[in-house]
Order: sequence, then structure tokens, then C-alpha cells
Amino acid sequence: MYKRYWDEERETMPREKRAKLILEKIKKQLHYVYHEIPFYRDLYDRAGVKPDDVVTLEDFTTKIPVVKKSMLRESQEQHHPFGNYLGANLSPIVRIHGSSGTTGKPTFYAISQKDWDHVAEVHAMCFWAAGIRPSDRVHLATHFSLFIGSWGSLIGVEKLGATAFPIGSGETDRQLNLLWHLGNTVLISTPSYCLHMLETARHQGRDTANSPLRMGIFIGEPGAGIPATKRAIGEGWGISVADCATTSEMTPWTTNCECEERTGMHVFNDAVYTEVVSKDNPNEPVPEMTSGGLVYTHLERESQPMIRFWSGDESRMTNEPCACGRTYPRLPDGVYGRLDDMLIIRGANVYPSAVQKELLEVPGTGVEFRIVLEKKGHLDHATVQVEYNPVYYNNIPAHELPQQLDALQKAAAVKLKNATGVRFDVEVLQPETLERAISKAKRVFDHR
Repeated sequence: MYKRYWDEERETMPREKRAKLILEKIKKQLHYVYHEIPFYRDLYDRAGVKPDDVVTLEDFTTKIPVVKKSMLRESQEQHHPFGNYLGANLSPIVRIHGSSGTTGKPTFYAISQKDWDHVAEVHAMCFWAAGIRPSDRVHLATHFSLFIGSWGSLIGVEKLGATAFPIGSGETDRQLNLLWHLGNTVLISTPSYCLHMLETARHQGRDTANSPLRMGIFIGEPGAGIPATKRAIGEGWGISVADCATTSEMTPWTTNCECEERTGMHVFNDAVYTEVVSKDNPNEPVPEMTSGGLVYTHLERESQPMIRFWSGDESRMTNEPCACGRTYPRLPDGVYGRLDDMLIIRGANVYPSAVQKELLEVPGTGVEFRIVLEKKGHLDHATVQVEYNPVYYNNIPAHELPQQLDALQKAAAVKLKNATGVRFDVEVLQPETLERAISKAKRVFDHR
């Protein structure tokens, strides 16, 4: 019989005691980065703030400026290769990772041995909370390249004592053959690739609801916190679904992670302090359960520490107790939007994750879709292309299928209009029309 917690004293600590501990860690980090890291000293001097100005957690939110990804890119352009925020007097750098580099050149992450050991401990704690145990065999279907999510998952699984099968992503037919052959019990992947694996397994004729898997942890992109997506994965595979992750800059990135109660992601805020702030002003805190932007701070990283990193993620936070007994706050709805990914269509704000949520609630839609935006004259024109689910229409006579798909198209258009206020043209596509992602899915094609 396994213990319930990885570190019971830490995870069940009274909130007031933890808040004092967090404040002390913040003060220590502020002095470290100000005196040892030029990037932060310059940032704080320009803002007219000193470490000793922070006496309370509220001071930290209202006085300390945020760091944005664009600032990190600029720093690395000017101070090759790691920027002027690497850190001083460190133990040797033992790992170099990076962003996916969708803008061209990746942002590099340099990690010391001390920090990599810290990552292993935090990831093990969070994976344990999600439900992985040493008896599990973990199928790591993530991209082993620059993407630090894969390597962080691997080290967390190894530290926890479970068996890791780091197969990576791609070669999906082979993935599935090996998953069944080895009897792997836990899947770690992006939600998009998991759904692709599910679709492929069904085409192979497999009984997916009775696979060897018992649970999955989903990282790298929003999705597993969207109820319809979570349901599609959970029911399709017959597994328990855990949503997890912050951003790669914030490694250890597991510090937003669901426990076995599956009531939203716990925020392990004594490792990475997490704030919810105004979308328009990152120095303005918002009340509990108010939607806002997520800002993260490393409390123990010495190499490339992020202090008040503006993630661009949107969520809301609660301190309501969880039945698991952990006293960390929670993001009850997970991360449900990317403020940076928000689309403005004819003056309306639309999130791709909201479109995904609404589509998956229309009976008969498949899991693959994309949004295509164009200009027609002076106006925005929005189209959603979505595949239909062949399993749903399996027993429909061929001559009736066009009529059924026409009804699906109309139902999806009405659903999207009611939810977003934007009229989308909906195109219902044949299954397997859209390209499948082996990592993060590209959903938006903006040609305006």
C-alpha cells in the first residue's frame, strides 16, 4: 500500500504557515537576482524598486514589474547565448534546452545540476499527487528534442520510482503496438497527440476503452482542462485524466497539476509562486475566482530564475479545500485560455480553446478542427473546418449521411454563434482530412 502524499508535511501545511515561507523565499530570491543578475538589477532600477521594498506578498504583486517572453528573447539576442539573466556563482550548467522556436530561433534554457535535482523532486511530488505510483509503466509519447516537457517528465517519473518508456512522439502505429505489448499503464503526452493516438487505435480495430492504460497526464497545451476534451480522452481510453503544466520557462513546470480528485489543478506555490492578476495590469491582483492572467515566480531556481513571469495564460484561482487534503490553492477550471492567442474577429474577442470546447459539445463532431481567418473586402471572414466523427455515424445509411452532416454543420454554426457572438462559416470535413499533430496542434490559420 503506497503512501498518500509524496511529502505530507509540505503538501498539507497550514496555508498561513506556507504563506510566510513563500514570502521569505521571495525576499531571498529578490536579493539574489538584484545583486547577482544584471537583467533584474536593470529592470528594477528602471522601475524604481528595490528588494527591501517588498515586505508583504501584496507588495510583491503591486511593486515588482513582470518579465515577458519578448524581454528574454531580446536579452539573448544581446547577450549570447543565454542572456544576461543566467545567474552568478552557480554550480555548473548541466543541461541546455529551449523553446519550440515557432518564431524562428528558440529561447535557450540553461539549468544547473542543483536546479535539475530540484526539478526532479518537484515533478515527482506533482506526478505522485496526480496518481502515478512506482508500480506503473509510463508511456512518454512526447517530443524528445528541445522541448523540455519531455525531459522533465522523464526525470520526474524516474525520481518517483516508476518505470519510464520514453518512446517519444510519432510513428503512431508502432507506439500503439508497443503500448499494448508492454502493458503500459500511464500515458504522458499532449492532449492533441493523445486524441490522434485514440483515433489511430480505433482504425486498427482496438478496444481502446479496455487498453492497458489506467490514467493519463496531459501537458504542453491547454485541452485536458476543457470538459469536453477531458471527456473525449477519458471515455475514449477508459482512463482517469489529469491536466498538468505551466510553461517551459517555469521549469519545474508541473506545479499546476491535478490530484486524484480531479477537481482542477493544484498550484504547488511553494515551488513556483503563482498569482492571478488583471489582464490589463499585471501589478493589480484580482479577487479569488476572478479570471485573470497567470504570473509565475521561481522560489528556488538559481539558473535563469523567472521572477514574476507573465505567462499569457488565463485562469482563476480558489482556496476552497480539496478532498485530497492538500492545502495548496487550485485552478478549478485549469488553464482555459491564452491571452496572447486571443483572436479579434469583427471586434469580438475569441479564444481558440473556446471554439474547441463548443465544437466538442456538438454530437457528431470529431476532435480535429481548425480556424481560418481571411479578409473579404474590409470585413473579417471566419471559417471553422471540423471533421465529423465516423463512429457516431457508423450506423447511418450512406444515402442519409449528407443530410445528417448538413444538420451537423448547422448545429455547429449555431453553437459557435451563441457562445462567441461571432458568425462562423462551418465546413464539415471527411475524417482524416486535417493534418495530425505529433506534439502541439496548430489550430489557427490567420490570412488577414
